[in-house]
Amino acid sequence: MTTATAAASGANATQRFTTDKAMAASTPPERVSLLAREVLGAVHRTVREHKVTYEEYNALKAWLIAVGQDGEWPLFLDVWVEHVVEEVASETRDGSKGTIEGPYYVPNAPELGSDATLPTRENEQGTPLVFQGQVTGVDGSPLPGAVVEIWHADADGFYSQFAPGIPEWNLRGTVTADDSGRFRIRTMKPAPYQIPTDGACGKLISAAGWHPWRPAHLHLKVGAAGHQQITTQLYFPGDAHNDDDVASAVKPELVLDPQDVDGGQEVTYDFVLDRADRA
Repeated sequence: MTTATAAASGANATQRFTTDKAMAASTPPERVSLLAREVLGAVHRTVREHKVTYEEYNALKAWLIAVGQDGEWPLFLDVWVEHVVEEVASETRDGSKGTIEGPYYVPNAPELGSDATLPTRENEQGTPLVFQGQVTGVDGSPLPGAVVEIWHADADGFYSQFAPGIPEWNLRGTVTADDSGRFRIRTMKPAPYQIPTDGACGKLISAAGWHPWRPAHLHLKVGAAGHQQITTQLYFPGDAHNDDDVASAVKPELVLDPQDVDGGQEVTYDFVLDRADRA
């Protein structure tokens, strides 16, 4: 049986972030000063307004140290902060809605063509799912060769490369749309899952009386030459946590409309990309 600890998942997410994300210090000092002072000022106002005690302050210090020791900064930031950064980043973009990337993206997944079957284990558990659609520009023109990266959890809520015992590229792939911008992907429907709760983030959730659940979802990055790439997630209707996602990432436009077919489900979702010169 697959198991995953917060420490192991957090270490993997931290290593992946430092490996894959650009770390160049391109922010000018005046911008750093502005943002740092605003954030610290918000903390100071909270301390004053709510009369934070030394006991509470020391508990916060201990918790912040534990977040680092558990390798959970990517998890913490992606769950509780990223959705607002995404909102600001996409507020002037037309076309399909985006949402958070989350901590479990891995670049360079295998190229599978336009009519694809994601890698799975023998006897992969879950409901078979066919996901298809078309990528167009905001003017409605098809975007041939558009690239659709897809990744998602398995039927137990685990991601390959972040939980033990799962093949490296399980339920991950890169799909290239055909000459009409169309694609078709065969996979297995993911399950809702809890973010790791045995580390520092779990302690915050427990202490605050929150829940740790994310609704079932597909992760996608969709891009084409001359157009802005979008990062998004697609959700399934009827999920108990569509309305109270711990990561606050669900948007009404991102809820799918699956149709039951023999032995599984089929869903169509089209992506509309804005021009790059409007970024």
